[in-house]
Amino acid sequence: MGIIDFVKKWTLPCSMVFGAIVYTLFTTISPLVPIGEAVGPYVVKILPVVIFLMLYVTFCKIQIDDLRPRAWHFWLQGIRVALSAIMVLAISLVDNPETKIILEGVFICVICPTAAAAPVITEKLGGSIASLTIYTIIANCVTSIIIPLFFPMVEKSADISFLFAFMMILKRVITVLLLPLCLALLTRRFLPKFAEKIKKQKNLAFYMWAFNLSIMMGLTLHNIVAATVSGLSLILLLVLPLGVTLLLFSIGKGVGRCYGESVSAGQALGQKNTMVGIWLTVTFLNPTAAVAPCAYVIWQNMVNAWQLWYKDKYGKLKW
Repeated sequence: MGIIDFVKKWTLPCSMVFGAIVYTLFTTISPLVPIGEAVGPYVVKILPVVIFLMLYVTFCKIQIDDLRPRAWHFWLQGIRVALSAIMVLAISLVDNPETKIILEGVFICVICPTAAAAPVITEKLGGSIASLTIYTIIANCVTSIIIPLFFPMVEKSADISFLFAFMMILKRVITVLLLPLCLALLTRRFLPKFAEKIKKQKNLAFYMWAFNLSIMMGLTLHNIVAATVSGLSLILLLVLPLGVTLLLFSIGKGVGRCYGESVSAGQALGQKNTMVGIWLTVTFLNPTAAVAPCAYVIWQNMVNAWQLWYKDKYGKLKW
């Protein structure tokens, strides 16, 4: 197997390794450090632009008749809220500061809404783009309600109002989800030939996501390196998200299987918008707990890479 074939087969892990290497080079090699400090913020600003284009390409393949809520959408929201409430209760029963940080990290991994990029991976795995898109919109609406409800219970100093949370989530939903969706539907309606050309580019959105993932990996390493906790706590903040990742993917697939949409439901509950989670943690909770959603970035994409490999090898996912 050549290098190009290897990269195509293991695109997500290769993206993460590439991002980690580039970040390490530009933060440890003295002549490169000033370049990294100058260029880094601009590279991060590219993220939402690439996500917009990536979703536009993906949404050009949606049939508008498929954009309707399903029963499993609401079952998964109920499960996510229940799991978040359990974590809030667990945090309230803990006095040890470092234990609380670890539980806050797990809590933010659970409460995070679905990643905007989830439809891209779902398409590659053979799931429904339209179904997951509607779920993602519902998940963000629910998130705008439960964040101001739960955060003050986790951190007494978390001053976050319902209106602020709602407007914050609404802004992200409109700019990252609804605008590319509307633009894609208009393209299908008025520029069908152009839409057909986009639809033929099967892996374009996937490679855009791989590019974004390499940038996110740099941000992830930055947060992990900057963490100020004991070695054991850091290990737990890195390892426990693996258990959360497997649990959420498994629950999603289990519920979705009852409705014939195990792939879409698995990605819906398991693939998280960790950028939102990191920002929420740093802003309203203990910033050190942000290591957990950073680790979740790695684990969820390792799960996605395994799923893509399995489907490519066997033609269908059994998990």
